[in-house]
Amino acid sequence: MYLVKSPLLLKWYYPSLTWNKSRTEKVIYLTFDDGPIPDVTDFVLKTLQDQQVKATFFCIGDNIRKHPSIFQRLLDEGHQVGNHTYNHLKGWKTDDSTYLENFEQCQALTGTNLFRPPYGRIRKSQIKDIRSHYPEMKIIMWDVLSGDFDLNLSPESCYHNVDKYVENGSIIVFHDSLKAFERMQYALPRVISNLKAQGYQFATL
Repeated sequence: MYLVKSPLLLKWYYPSLTWNKSRTEKVIYLTFDDGPIPDVTDFVLKTLQDQQVKATFFCIGDNIRKHPSIFQRLLDEGHQVGNHTYNHLKGWKTDDSTYLENFEQCQALTGTNLFRPPYGRIRKSQIKDIRSHYPEMKIIMWDVLSGDFDLNLSPESCYHNVDKYVENGSIIVFHDSLKAFERMQYALPRVISNLKAQGYQFATL
């Protein structure tokens, strides 16, 4: 089970994390988790290039190791990258020292000041550990989850998830993964075109 719109209770429990940006400006922040992946990330990059939009990619370290040329392309084309751990660890089921070590493996490859915990699941003790070693690290969550990873969700419903809940300053999550590809491939171009038609601009985090 997952919630498309991040609930206020979670924002209250984790007030130091970034859930959205300014609600006063008509700006949207597209983010992609779990890449880089051949073909899938390539599709995202072509879509973004065609639409002249920049985005933020939260990359898994092991995928960077496997596909360094695609990772380099993210940088070369002016997108922002973030740390998503080396092995997509679930914080609630991982001891703190292992979590920090895995985070640092990915950090060595990304050199970023942005981190998104896989599944959005992280203990407060893990947040404290990361920030004690990397005080400038921004931990980025989201306020609109497309649901593209949900194999039971239709591509049309994935699009409508975003269309229904997006607002000024929304951080939207898609996935450049094989599992999400069918739904993301349908929804992403339509989301961008629709939001542009409404006068939204796009920015990196």
